[in-house]
Amino acid sequence: MFDLDNITRENVKSLKPYSSARDEYISDGSKMIFLDANENPFENGVNRYPDPQQRSLKTVLAEQKGIGPDHILLGNGSDEVLDLLFRAFCEPKEDNIITLPPTYGMYQVLSGINAIENRTVLLTRDFQPNVDKIIEAVDTNTKMIFICSPNNPTGNSISEEKINQLLNVFNGLVVIDEAYVDFSKSKSWVAKLSDHPNLVVTQTLSKAYGLAGIRLGICLASKEIITVLNKIKPPYNVNELTQQRALNRLKEVEYVETEIATLLKEKELLFKALLDLSFIEKCYASDANFILVKVDDSTKRYHQLLERGVVVRNRGNQPLCENTLRFTIGTQNENIKLIEVLKSLV
Repeated sequence: MFDLDNITRENVKSLKPYSSARDEYISDGSKMIFLDANENPFENGVNRYPDPQQRSLKTVLAEQKGIGPDHILLGNGSDEVLDLLFRAFCEPKEDNIITLPPTYGMYQVLSGINAIENRTVLLTRDFQPNVDKIIEAVDTNTKMIFICSPNNPTGNSISEEKINQLLNVFNGLVVIDEAYVDFSKSKSWVAKLSDHPNLVVTQTLSKAYGLAGIRLGICLASKEIITVLNKIKPPYNVNELTQQRALNRLKEVEYVETEIATLLKEKELLFKALLDLSFIEKCYASDANFILVKVDDSTKRYHQLLERGVVVRNRGNQPLCENTLRFTIGTQNENIKLIEVLKSLV
């Protein structure tokens, strides 16, 4: 049985979190004279500290995702959210995590920063988890398993059945990174939070919502997990400008949905065009806003594209991704230009 107390670091359990001025007095909108936080009193829109709990933003997110605000933690990008998970639940130089390459490289980086062993279990040839080998890699010090779905760089969604197997047998946290879920037909795992106390879902406004520049990451989990993470997060980790820009964008649901639909249509057109090119050996099916493509020589083709003003990602150094390039879906004009350039290559 999963027990959060068993995986929470002892120093975190005993930690008394920093109490900021905006934690001690929560405004109800009344006109007040604020002399509590040593702020500059001259109004310019950002002279006051932001809400450390991002209450207005969480209220909107909670409504859209069908959960309570106390199931949400926001961070300075998903990378901060992921880092907080390491710092709350993994003891340096003792514990380990499991990742499933090819996958998002930041899991490996964060494990190194936090002095946590990263045990890698390769995906199968069809880019799905090998559950038996994952379970073999687990020991009493395994605290988290990271699953990116849709996966980066492969673009496919991970089998619901295999994720369920891991949730049911693993007594640590199963962290599902859903950075690209808005482009997928698969449902978010957020709807399953109440069924699995060891489930953590991370999302972002960087991809489908087009807000990569404001750095806003989202963690969705049980109230108990969110409580632990709130103990260790920096008091003002999401700035006022980010909160306001995110709020405005979240109100533009119809515009976001239109942009997503446009990108999915463009992805389909690009996919078909890529199949006609002689040096492209395979285009992998994608549930994200990019396509992974196997070519004859990824390094050669990458540099040819650069010389012609097109920047793509060479993923040929990733396991199971030999000689692959990753194409993000651009605008219609950008995609047309990409195809023109690819057709010119010899």
